[in-house]
Amino acid sequence: MTALPLDGVTVVGLEQAVAAPFATRQLADLGARVIKVERPDGGDFARGYDTVVGGESSAFVWLNRGKESVQLDLADPDGFATLHRLLARADVLVANLSPAALERRGLTAAALAPRHPHLITCVISGYPPGGPSARKKAYDALVQAEAGLMSLTGSAGAPAKVGISIADIAAGCYAYSGVLAALRHRDRTGEALPVDVSLFGALTEWMAYPLYYTRHSGTAPEPMGTAHPTIAPYGAVTAADGRSIMIAVQNEREWTRLCAEVLDDPALAADPRFTSNSRRVAHRAELDAALAAACAGHPADVLIARLDTAGIAWSRLTELADLADHPELAPDGRWLSTTTPAGEVRTLRPPAAPSDRVATDGAVPALGAHTAAVLAELEEGQ
Repeated sequence: MTALPLDGVTVVGLEQAVAAPFATRQLADLGARVIKVERPDGGDFARGYDTVVGGESSAFVWLNRGKESVQLDLADPDGFATLHRLLARADVLVANLSPAALERRGLTAAALAPRHPHLITCVISGYPPGGPSARKKAYDALVQAEAGLMSLTGSAGAPAKVGISIADIAAGCYAYSGVLAALRHRDRTGEALPVDVSLFGALTEWMAYPLYYTRHSGTAPEPMGTAHPTIAPYGAVTAADGRSIMIAVQNEREWTRLCAEVLDDPALAADPRFTSNSRRVAHRAELDAALAAACAGHPADVLIARLDTAGIAWSRLTELADLADHPELAPDGRWLSTTTPAGEVRTLRPPAAPSDRVATDGAVPALGAHTAAVLAELEEGQ
């Protein structure tokens, strides 16, 4: 059997919903053993988000492949003692319970270090610990608003949230990379460094480019739908058959080719309003009108063929219902066959792993499916 990068690493997850489960699922994909600790009264509340995957939650299936589910009542002394027995054998604890709950139960990194000096504790919170909002409730859409992302999304006067849990996903990615770095450090030095990640901190890092632009220019980018605030043409056009295509022009050579070879209007490139990117941005409304009129004269397949011939970057505006059948997802190697309590389903293979060494047999656990086996293992090891 091929060795996986994180074979031999044990992770305990005190986790709910998205950020922490996403981090630990990525660790599981690389071969780590992930023991997911769930409440007796229904477990991770993401299990109840929907029932569309044969009775299972689509979010839970996405986030919990390759884990073992153990039900523990941490309010019960026996359950809490069992948790510490798990931590004594674990390499990593990933938790996104509220900071108050972790403090109350003595599960902060500082509280755990004397008892489990080898344990890397990764805590994911809404806002940075020690900051003015450290105890503030933080859900994904709220953090999108707080971090300024909604001011860039949607259209002018109509801010919108991103359609996925992007703050949670960002935090999960940083937790994942932080744990990998901490494991590397511990393996070299023996020191277990704690990892602290916040949704706000992760998302503001992703907002750094527009933040720096605004801070140093004095002007904030406007939300522009599919368009780009500083490049034109860059955005969606509608073909004669009603299909939408994204196009992006990066330089004057491409602009000239677009006009001549795609739009059948070489004179447009020489129009004084459009002879440089800055002029095109300044006259965006007129440019958009000219593009719309020209693109409306050709069906999408013709436009795509012309864009390819001219070397102009383009993409489809894929409907979510069509994404699973996207040509880039057609090869079987892009998918895993994953066991769930409802049966076999296809799940996406991780996008990055050393030499594509990923766990291919990870199942999505039923609530408490591994409780008896894990407790028996603890008893045998005493």
